[in-house]
Amino acid sequence: MNRITGVVLIIIGAIMLIWTGFTYNKKENIVNAGPIQISAERQKTVNWPPYLGAIFLIGGIVVVVTAKKTT
Repeated sequence: MNRITGVVLIIIGAIMLIWTGFTYNKKENIVNAGPIQISAERQKTVNWPPYLGAIFLIGGIVVVVTAKKTT
């Protein structure tokens, strides 16, 4: 089980190092006055620091290396 967790951490860490964030569109209501509604699509960005991906990657490697081999 520890090896699977370690491999998952390695994959997540590598993905986080390659893509440091993502962008999505969100529809927001600007004016809501009775029957009149005005909305706009706003672009939102989610970013994470690259060192977080490195921490996941190194942590996954440590978990895989220290995992006991079961037979």
